[in-house]
Amino acid sequence: MPDREKAVLSEFVGTFALIFIGAGSIVANTLTQGAVGITGIALAHGLTIAVMVSAVGHISGGHFNPAVTVGFLATRRISAAMAAMYIGAQLLGAVVAGYTLKVIVPPEIAVASNLGATTLHPQIGVAAGLLTEAVLTFLLVFVIFGTAVHPQGPRGVAGFAIGMTVALDVLMGGPWTGASMNPARTLGPASATFLWENHWVYWIGPMLGGTVAAGFYHFVLIKGKIQGS
Repeated sequence: MPDREKAVLSEFVGTFALIFIGAGSIVANTLTQGAVGITGIALAHGLTIAVMVSAVGHISGGHFNPAVTVGFLATRRISAAMAAMYIGAQLLGAVVAGYTLKVIVPPEIAVASNLGATTLHPQIGVAAGLLTEAVLTFLLVFVIFGTAVHPQGPRGVAGFAIGMTVALDVLMGGPWTGASMNPARTLGPASATFLWENHWVYWIGPMLGGTVAAGFYHFVLIKGKIQGS
């Protein structure tokens, strides 16, 4: 199989795993009446990212997130054609994961948990939700560039660092916005439950935050270091 197809397939599998386990942990929390808790949900998301980045990061880069891919595109680390294939694979993996959860989860639990769909807390407005998602994604992409992209970054621990950033973001933002940081993460359960309220927030916020983080790290921290060496 050509390397390009291997990379695209890896993005599909990694994104599927994130939504199946991450959103699935929210379903499990409902099933167990809160036994999983926010810490368990955060770890489910973070550990999935950590192990999948470690498993296929050397094949595809381990994006699993259109916001990450767009950040790489903005800094010319991926071609437009490849970015489109990555994003297509990520979205498809997310939708397949959402419908897989719908098939295996009892209907009453699916309704009670919304299959792990990300929604804004009633006490947080759309603007605050947008800013929250942008900041959380900024931090995620910042760590990705610092560990997996920077020429002198500690790439041996990149998977762990990226996964723990996701977990930390979920611990803070989970109760407020669901801490998606990822349009695919939101699309998967939404497509299976038809919950589209404020869906655009989970596209614009992560895309904005991820692109700013990628640009800042690439043009200021990496380029600045090279020029100043």
